Amino acid sequence: MDIFLEQIKEWLNILAPNTYLQAAVVLFLSYLLAKAADLILTRILKGIAKSTKNEFDDRFVELFHAPVIASIVMLGVGRAVYLINIGDAFTLFTISMLWTMVIAYWMTFALRFTRISLTGMSSQVNRFHMVQLNTLPLFNNLAMLIIIGLATYFVFISWDINVSAWIASAGIIGLALSFAAKDTLANLFAGVFILADSPYSLGHFIILETGERGEVTHIGIRSTRILTRDDIEITIPNAIMGNSKIVNETGGKNSQTRIRIKVSVAYGSDIDQVRELLLKTANENATIVKIPEPRVRFRTFGDSGLLFELLCWIRQPVLRGRTIDSVNESVYKAFIDSGIEIPFPKRDIYVKHLPEKSE
Repeated sequence: MDIFLEQIKEWLNILAPNTYLQAAVVLFLSYLLAKAADLILTRILKGIAKSTKNEFDDRFVELFHAPVIASIVMLGVGRAVYLINIGDAFTLFTISMLWTMVIAYWMTFALRFTRISLTGMSSQVNRFHMVQLNTLPLFNNLAMLIIIGLATYFVFISWDINVSAWIASAGIIGLALSFAAKDTLANLFAGVFILADSPYSLGHFIILETGERGEVTHIGIRSTRILTRDDIEITIPNAIMGNSKIVNETGGKNSQTRIRIKVSVAYGSDIDQVRELLLKTANENATIVKIPEPRVRFRTFGDSGLLFELLCWIRQPVLRGRTIDSVNESVYKAFIDSGIEIPFPKRDIYVKHLPEKSE
């Protein structure tokens, strides 16, 4: 790079021995280069971007135009000021100001480009699981802090300011804040990972490790809320949700879930009749789906009777309670009408001898 600049300086000395003429030539060349870049960006690249169906290309060319042209012009002005050399202090101040303006242009471009990119990613949930509407403000703020921090760092360098002490102070402050807000940060990162991994989503029915069961109504950065069947809202910090076992009743291939109805009949009952009545009861229930079809299993020989289990599927986990209630009622009535006994535990007591009466 230094060799290239020296070569340009030799050419300028040949073309224009006077430093002011050299500065004018540099300004004129930078103007021509800026016009050429403007022509390429507005005519060629913008035409290519318009031929595509993606609007992202058009926005990128539109945003990229201003910092490129400004950088070329500022570079020419800075080189002209350096050639004139009317004073070290004035030259250093002018070049630092020009660098600051260039950094400001590129910082603005980076902020707008990042915001547009993250917004586009949030609309494609299937491709970008981590960037969603709920996490979009988080990523926007994080990108803004990083971009502004880098821009500030380069501005300090352009003004020849030693940033070592600033970086050390920022590291100490960041360490202190991380210890003070460790729970908040744990919930924050757990919320991002929950949204990215999607172990559950809004509307899913989940069972917590502590036994609570309900519908997920909100997934935030800090916490998750579920609404129980008693219409009680429970708020759980994401750090706990991320480290707990969660049973997602709606997280399979579809929202259907299976219920199990356990029934005991007396010894000596007609097994075929029991199967027929259980299947008939399930098929007549409107909340039970036909595919997969209900089935009956003869599980084991119990202490007081034969243990059967009716397996059937319902459309939504929210229907579990009312379906079990209606099926139990129908089974009980069907068994009474058919004379099938539902046994209950019985105990026979044998008295070997009675105590003798005292005289």
